Parts: sequence; structure tokens; C-alpha cells
Amino acid sequence: METIQIQTESKEYPVFVGDGCRNELPVFLTNHFPDLTRILIITDETVAKLHLETLLQVLKPWEPIIFTAPAGEKAKTFEVYYDALTTALASRLDRKSVVLSFGGGAVGDLTGFVAASFMRGIPFIQVPTTILAHDSAVGGKVAINHPLGKNMIGAFYQPEAVFYDLELLNTLPIHEIRSGFAEVIKHALIADPHFYDWLRLNIDNLNAITKEQLSASLVQGIKIKNKFVSQDEKETGIRAFLNLGHTLGHAIEAEMGYGNFTHGEAVMIGTIFALKLSNNLLGLSFNISEFIDWVTELGYETTVPKKLSFESLIAKMRQDKKSVGDAIRFVLLEQVGHPLLQEVSEEVLWQELTRF
Repeated sequence: METIQIQTESKEYPVFVGDGCRNELPVFLTNHFPDLTRILIITDETVAKLHLETLLQVLKPWEPIIFTAPAGEKAKTFEVYYDALTTALASRLDRKSVVLSFGGGAVGDLTGFVAASFMRGIPFIQVPTTILAHDSAVGGKVAINHPLGKNMIGAFYQPEAVFYDLELLNTLPIHEIRSGFAEVIKHALIADPHFYDWLRLNIDNLNAITKEQLSASLVQGIKIKNKFVSQDEKETGIRAFLNLGHTLGHAIEAEMGYGNFTHGEAVMIGTIFALKLSNNLLGLSFNISEFIDWVTELGYETTVPKKLSFESLIAKMRQDKKSVGDAIRFVLLEQVGHPLLQEVSEEVLWQELTRF
């Protein structure tokens, strides 16, 4: 088991990565919460069927309360958020209680926002079950969606710990593996050219990725995430660089309907677009054809879905959290490992989308 210490302005906490690390939860809870009253587990329908019983065995002494959300982005609605808070209130959670997220990125976002807003904030712990959550479970961004924008209602609220049990990843379908691995690739592009080269040379089939390769990729991705979060917890500066690919990616997700296109696969299209913008606007020297060939081999879509209009995508991009006024800003690369935030005019966007 590997332990990575996350250091932010508001909190320091561990991320435990390894097979079976969920079994360390009782010791952590006993040591850190000696007066623990209740545990509320927030999970989703898919994870509950696959893995909830194994977690309940570990937490048996506390007899946890269970709230089950719909799977995927449908977990991140006002209605589900309200229902989860109702469960917390009806179960008489208090400030000595702990909320435990057991699922992927959507469940983690929902759980963190429930914990942040219940009694103005009670502790929560992340137990991720997807590759995507190596990114979303670390750093304290918690939120729900609005029809007008993804993750627009939320908070910065750090967990007490993250228990990243790699055994729980064994049941992931291939589209979820692709979704999560897009964020691994993003981390490499914004921070570590050597890691990017290693990924490109070693990962050629996501169906056949070894446990050792996956573990090394996730640990490195978490370390890169920590590098940005530790310097800029509330995204007033460099943390925005973690949004490479997300400006167009979030717009595609919203226009396709949340849950109809996975987050990471939309981000991959957005990343390719950002790389092309970087080549054209900043003179990035990067072999985009080679990159597209590689991610195509890994099973990613690489173009905007034909049914989406440029007008609607640009309208959604105006609502992106990085935008200021009506100015749309993209994370671009001067070179691999050197990102910057760049305003891109709508005229240029139209031209580039047409070329894309």
C-alpha cells in the first residue's frame, strides 16, 4: 500500500492506494474519530450491487446508514442532493458523525457537497471505486450539476482521507476505464513529459492494462494533482490548469445530456481540441497525429459528435467556470508540462471548431 500526503491550505490528509486498503478503515476511524456517533454511506445503485456488502463487513461495528443514489451523473441533481440531506436529518447525524462516499466521481461530488452543507460541514471520507475518481476524489472540489452548467453549485471541502482500493476497480466496464484514464493522460500533459512518454510507449490496450501499470499511473496522477492543489486550493490560479480539455469537454457533456457521454471521453475530445488550439495559437510543437492515433487505438472518440451545433457548444463554454464575463478561456500548452490560461475569441473558436 502506498500513502500520498495531500497538503492544502485548509487541511492535510492521506490518500491510501493499494489492494484491500478498505480494510484499514476501522483503524483510521477509531484513531481519528474516537467519539464517532454514526456513519452515513452514500453510494449508487451499481456500486451497491457490486461492492456494498464487502464494505459493510469492514464497517460492521458502526452499523452504517445507507443512502443509494442513481448511477452516474444522475446522482448530481438537486433532488438527489435534497434526498441525501433528508436521510442525514432523519437518521439524526450530528457533528460527530462521518459521511463516507463509496463510488465514482459523481458519488464523490454529491457526498462531499452533502457533507460540506450538512450542519455547515461534517467530516467525510472518500472510498473511490473508479479510475476517474483518482482525480475527483483528491482536492476537495464537491458539487452538483445544473441544466445550465456542470458542477456549478458546490464548494471546496477537503475529505479526511481517501482509501483507494484497487481491488474495487476489477469490475469496471471498458467505457469507465477509458473515462478515468483520460484524466491520467491529462495529468501527464500538463505536468510531466516523461510520464506522458511512458504512458504512450507502455499503454496500448486499456482492456489489458496490468495492475502494476494501473497502480503506477494512478499514483503518479494523484501526485501531480497534489502539486497543483497544494499551491492553489480554491482555483484562483494554477489549479485551473487541471481543467485541460474540460472547457469543450463539459460543453459536450451538457449538450449530450449528463450521463449519455462519459466525462473522460468528452474531456479527451476537449483535450485534442486544446492541443490543436495550442499548436495554432501558441506554436506548440507536438505531434498531434501521433497522439490521435494512440488514443484512437485506446478506444476514444476524437471528434465532436455530429449532432451538436457549434452555437450551442460556444454558449455552454461561455458558462464555464474559467470564463470571465463573456470571455471564454482555455487551458493550453506552450509545451508538454507547461500549461497556461488563454482567452480565445468566439471568432477564433468558430474557425477552429470548423477545422476540427
